[in-house]
Amino acid sequence: MSSSHTKQAPAFLALAALGVVYGDIGTSPLYALRESFHHTHNIAVNPINIMGVLSLIFWSLIIVITIKYLVFIVRADNGGEGGVLALTALITPMTSRLKSPLVLLGLFGTALLYGDGMITPAISVLSAVEGLEFVTPIFHPYIIPITVVIIIGLFSIQKHGTALVGKIFGPITLLWFLVLAILGVYWIIQMPSVLHAINPHYAYKFFVHNSWHGFVVLGSVFLVVTGGEALYSDLGHFGKTPIRIAWFTVVLPCLLLNYFGQGALLIMNPSAIRNPFYLMTPEWGLIPLVILATISTVIASQALITGVFSLTMQAVQLQYSPRVNINHTSHSEFGQIYIASVNWVLMVCCIALVLYFQTSSNLAAAYGIAVTTTMVVTTILFYFVARESWKWSRPVALSLCGFFFVIEISFWAGNVLKIFNGGWFPLLVGFMIFFLMTTWNRGRAILHNRMLKLIRPLPEFLKQISDEPPIRVPGTAIYMSGNPNFVPATLVISHEHFKSLHETLIFLHVKTEQAPHVPIHERVTITDVSPNIYRIFVHYGFMDFPDIPAALKGMRINEFVFNPEDSTYFIGKEHIIATKNPGMAIWRERVFSVMAKNAQPATAFFQLPPKHVIEIGSHIEI
Repeated sequence: MSSSHTKQAPAFLALAALGVVYGDIGTSPLYALRESFHHTHNIAVNPINIMGVLSLIFWSLIIVITIKYLVFIVRADNGGEGGVLALTALITPMTSRLKSPLVLLGLFGTALLYGDGMITPAISVLSAVEGLEFVTPIFHPYIIPITVVIIIGLFSIQKHGTALVGKIFGPITLLWFLVLAILGVYWIIQMPSVLHAINPHYAYKFFVHNSWHGFVVLGSVFLVVTGGEALYSDLGHFGKTPIRIAWFTVVLPCLLLNYFGQGALLIMNPSAIRNPFYLMTPEWGLIPLVILATISTVIASQALITGVFSLTMQAVQLQYSPRVNINHTSHSEFGQIYIASVNWVLMVCCIALVLYFQTSSNLAAAYGIAVTTTMVVTTILFYFVARESWKWSRPVALSLCGFFFVIEISFWAGNVLKIFNGGWFPLLVGFMIFFLMTTWNRGRAILHNRMLKLIRPLPEFLKQISDEPPIRVPGTAIYMSGNPNFVPATLVISHEHFKSLHETLIFLHVKTEQAPHVPIHERVTITDVSPNIYRIFVHYGFMDFPDIPAALKGMRINEFVFNPEDSTYFIGKEHIIATKNPGMAIWRERVFSVMAKNAQPATAFFQLPPKHVIEIGSHIEI
């Protein structure tokens, strides 16, 4: 969402936040309570256990979402933006010896969200469509095909953007939450004593009564809070106040009413455990509810897909990913972007997950390990931000973060048991993404060191052209440069070959700041190097979209006026050769080489006019 959201009414933004921020956590009632009593847990569906699980659900939502995320974590914003990668960027300025391990930890937490991005659409849509079985068993053979068709449709519309659909996300999700509340209230009225589960003593009795089996159930109870990280990641779209308003006025009460309503139904009819959510509904309301649930899960999935796109763009800007083709699908809403390569990979993986696991119950066995690991990472990073940036005392920071850590590590341990039942998938995806991110970052550092052998110190070059003036040709040459103290390799090579220089030389440095956005009036800084030679820095945030011609438009330097039609951009094109030189293992260097070959050209990434670009290639051994 554009920065203009700060001028809009908090109530309007709170309504909009329902669809984007709370879509994931809002669809958890479809399967969370049911999975807590999955037959593999060996937990009897009796009043003691039902009240115990409800107590765990209540306090999980209060402690993890309300207190941790809504009260504390959202305060750890980076220029208004949230998410693990933004939190990691806050760690970067630290001078502590733990900085590098913490950055890697944050990067790993970020990578795990890609696995979550694949499972969430699959389990959400599948769990909604499964409601058709309760309309009539005739639909049973068609559950998987219908789910696959919906997923294909969901990913196919991404390239068109969600500007129009986004306007109705909030109202539809509001309707969804109201329906959750109405269904819950109906069953709570039948058995009001179910509200006693608010007392944490019921959770204590649950563990005492079930011991080890009660601990295993934590892996399923965690499903009620799986939208916590999405909440934090979408912070920049709406701001803290609207997100908090939406939670306390709509989301939290409606979720609790529905969960307690499901609990009341189960106490009265334990056999309803096969799908308590849909069995709360009268027969005449099943089809409308299935339709509404399907639409709501598509909205929840849409929000997460957009989040993965945003995450990828941040990774590119922070040098953890090769350049990819990023399309903006809205002229007014910055956050609406489309990345084709990521979109189709997500779609294929979602479909594969549906075909492999077949049911939402089987998918639930794989869901949670990635999210809870990311939550633990967030707590650890938050501790260091509180200590280093906010100057909290060690006892205060340790007490608060230690409290969250103990609870989340319990959830994490409960989810570890899922690894062999499918939890390996999001972990595998996370490790692969983490490997590729670190390989790219390390490879770029090695490449930079190798390029130092091809470039020359700027003073040395200036002295040479002063002592031996070259032929000057009309026009402006803009050389993309990574090091302001050296002459770009492209200039060294072109000067050696052509024995001439343009009348005006510009050394252009693009710098990504450890902040999400850089104001336009602070984007460009200019310094004189020598007559007709200038150094220009263009600053972007890690969520800004680079557009060099737009940044240089109308630029004046003394008597020089930038003319785009009279300017030529010189960029380097490195052909990377993997060798046994010190750096990375040769097989990892080959991976880096393949990534570099498939990266989006700088011409497209920086929006350079192709007719005014000259690429100068060089072979670099790493």
